[in-house]
Amino acid sequence: MFFFSFTTILAYYYIAETNVAYLRRTLKLPDFTFLLKIVLIAAAFYGTVKTANLAWGLGDVGVGLMAWLNIVGILLIFFMGKPAIKALKDYEQQRKTKPESYSFDPVKLGIKKATFWENRLEKEKAKK
Repeated sequence: MFFFSFTTILAYYYIAETNVAYLRRTLKLPDFTFLLKIVLIAAAFYGTVKTANLAWGLGDVGVGLMAWLNIVGILLIFFMGKPAIKALKDYEQQRKTKPESYSFDPVKLGIKKATFWENRLEKEKAKK
């Protein structure tokens, strides 16, 4: 039971710290890592002195909250620009023409901030 709880706490902390780092970087928020550590330590201590039902209930609430936040994020991404739908339609068009190799050009599709794919396409064009 110790190793299960220990690794679960480590996994949840890693997920939370990664999310905080992402939000800090993209939204220019202050660093909440120290606050996150305090909350995690307090939750771990609180879970040890209270009944197991309360600890499992709080865990269920936390996992449910993460799931709903991810669903909202996916819906926002889907309705804001629909980059996945644009890429799928482009792939289907290319598939009808039966090319030797498929290509992905985010600029042609109007997908913004896809620098990885733009750089990769430039490298492929430079090789030819």
